[in-house]
Amino acid sequence: MRGLQGGEWRPGEAIPSELELAARFRVSQGTVRKAIDELAAENLLVRRQGKGTFVATHNEEKIQYRFLRLQPEDGMPPLRMQRQFLDCRRLRAPSDVARALDLRAGDTVVQIRRTLSQSGVAVVLDDIWLPGSLFKGLTAERLSEYRGPLYSLFESEFGVRMIRAEEKIRAVVADEATAVVLSVQAGAPLLSVERLSMTYGDKPVELRRGLYNTHGHHYRNELS
Repeated sequence: MRGLQGGEWRPGEAIPSELELAARFRVSQGTVRKAIDELAAENLLVRRQGKGTFVATHNEEKIQYRFLRLQPEDGMPPLRMQRQFLDCRRLRAPSDVARALDLRAGDTVVQIRRTLSQSGVAVVLDDIWLPGSLFKGLTAERLSEYRGPLYSLFESEFGVRMIRAEEKIRAVVADEATAVVLSVQAGAPLLSVERLSMTYGDKPVELRRGLYNTHGHHYRNELS
């Protein structure tokens, strides 16, 4: 874990073999294998048959959308949703955002507003807050140009990898402004999902507040 957190092995790179790691840390190969298994279960490492073990990246197909739990009723995968960025600006963090991201009052944040649509209909309205010090140079133009998953951009260009997230979910009704964006009636039921994403060391690096129109979708989670 220290090697991952310290950037010794970067996303997409192979880590040393189990034998090499065992010798380096003076532990048994079984101990190394158990640690690798645990990190793979947490989507921090990826085993590739015949090739070795690699640091996971948000470009990995099986994990690039693992935080998006909205599933269409017709079975179409969520990765086919189209995104549109409505705004991207730098400003002083509102007090509640600063608390969530463990920032000081007055620190700069980047606020992104976007929609996710399916078949031309907006399904999600997201407000995303990022620490300004970690995302210098992030602009609306760069967001619009990038074609991959948003977390892949954060990882590849800003060195910020989302490791895990916590969510709070509640039912709300659409106000007039949100109703226009999501093409619903004012007062229509929506799902409010607030996600706090963390990087290594449980450092909060993203606050995301999404409003979901679940008329043709459902929120799906797996519990274990």
